[in-house]
Amino acid sequence: MHNLWRIRRYVRPYLAQMVWLVLAAFAATGASIAVPLVVARVVDGPIADRDPAGLFGLGALAAVFGLIEAGLIFIRRWTQAASAVGMETTIRNEVYAHLQRLQIGFHDQWQSGQLLSRVTADLSVIRRFLSFGLVFLIVNTATYLTVVALLIHLRWPLGLLVAASALPLFVMSRRFSRAYIAASRRMQDELGDVATLVEESAQGLRTIKAFGRRPYMASRFGREARQLHDTAIGKGRLLALSSARFDLVPNLTLAVVLVAGSVAVAQGHMTLGELVAFVSLQLMLIWPIESLGWIIANAQEAMTAADRIYEVLDTPPSIVDRPGAAAVAEARGHVRFEGVSFTYPGTTTPVLRRVDLDVRPGETLAIVGTTGSGKTSLVSLMPRLYDVTTGRITIDGHDIRDIRLSSLRRLVGMAFEEPTLFSMSVRENLTLGRQETTDDEINEALRVAQADFVDELPWRLETRIGEQGLSLSGGQRQRLALARAVIGQPRVLVLDDPLSALDVHTEALVEEALARVLRGTTALLVVHRPSTVALADRVALLADGEIAAVGTHSELMSSVPAYRAALSAEADDVVSR
Repeated sequence: MHNLWRIRRYVRPYLAQMVWLVLAAFAATGASIAVPLVVARVVDGPIADRDPAGLFGLGALAAVFGLIEAGLIFIRRWTQAASAVGMETTIRNEVYAHLQRLQIGFHDQWQSGQLLSRVTADLSVIRRFLSFGLVFLIVNTATYLTVVALLIHLRWPLGLLVAASALPLFVMSRRFSRAYIAASRRMQDELGDVATLVEESAQGLRTIKAFGRRPYMASRFGREARQLHDTAIGKGRLLALSSARFDLVPNLTLAVVLVAGSVAVAQGHMTLGELVAFVSLQLMLIWPIESLGWIIANAQEAMTAADRIYEVLDTPPSIVDRPGAAAVAEARGHVRFEGVSFTYPGTTTPVLRRVDLDVRPGETLAIVGTTGSGKTSLVSLMPRLYDVTTGRITIDGHDIRDIRLSSLRRLVGMAFEEPTLFSMSVRENLTLGRQETTDDEINEALRVAQADFVDELPWRLETRIGEQGLSLSGGQRQRLALARAVIGQPRVLVLDDPLSALDVHTEALVEEALARVLRGTTALLVVHRPSTVALADRVALLADGEIAAVGTHSELMSSVPAYRAALSAEADDVVSR
């Protein structure tokens, strides 16, 4: 209940609407309760007295109550829908914004399908509870108590019998709750697993087809789907059994009331109209009791959904602005790594150890090393995708942790070896980090990246490139990512082998254009191709997470055998790819 109770802060902005819809529900219930009392007057009055004229007034009164109830139900449902969707939207926006704030390490450890199911399915469960389950819980409880009080007033022995029937309902509901909450959590977790599998299969469809593994993936999905199916069936069985039991109690009570009430009428202790009213009112209790199982199930699902939502919201971002962090509008771009060590969260083996580097303003430093030496980890520390474990990184003497994240990521531009493009237009992808970019700046960035293929797309810059940019070749995706990195004219440019998918001719053209761009920019280049080293003023050799040597390309080639071996290994790797 704790996490579900925490949802109340999203209800507060809609509290006035919630009060009105509850009042409308109470009024509608009152109108429906009044109808059996009118019927009792009809039976004991005009029908008993054989007075047809008296039927019209009471019939009209019953019709008025019916119209009032219908109108109030419409108002309640309409208000419910508007407020519930508003609450769901607010929670979804907050969860999405929090996911954006969370560090890369969090997303490395979580399945994307699990996060997707929390933002979609779990929020829908909470919305249903807030809009229907919670309201019906309040209204049905009030209806039950009101009707039982009227039944006791009409005929107290029978009324107490109806009230006593609540005891077995209470016992059954407790047993049902314990079993259903476990099944509900299991099903929601399995739903997230299936969503992850579908997403991975869609993104890796080319690989699946290329290796002829469609039957294997279909079998794997079938197992996951069957497990979800079995859990859902078990959950449905629990709900069906509880609904049947909840339905059995009021029907048995009704049978007893009909027999005992008939005897009371025959003995003159009740009028026929009172018996009709009593039975009609008791029939009104069937829906609140039958719906009890659904309400409990909905509440249990909402509890587990709230738990899953707050598993995300309660995870604090570890990479945040320090107190007193300042914005930096201008920078010369003097970058220093001072005793930097780094260990990935959740592991104990350091990836980087005691890294010391000094990159002067406007200098280009290439980072060379064999696969697994820590090159990508090193450059990922610059924009604070991860934070150093020990030591510090500075720009112009300022620890990057003392620079506001928004400011730091304007100063540092980055292009990855595996570029991520979004299902939006080319223009939107290029200007992702700098919305105010002009067409001239976009065209210049495209020229630097040799991305002239954009002119051949159907709608040029306005062409939507599809999810992950898979409608483009690997080289085209890399060139767009490179253009996106340089378009903001960052003071520090970090390029994690952004040319690996380019052919030799295109690579030469890009390197020539990059050489002009890099003249006034401090740059860190992760190098896999030996030809790319020519862009650098100096080279740092990274071996087993440590800086083994720093110097010019010619110096290292002549004096450091490990450097020659690393370049040779990278060249062989490029050829194999």
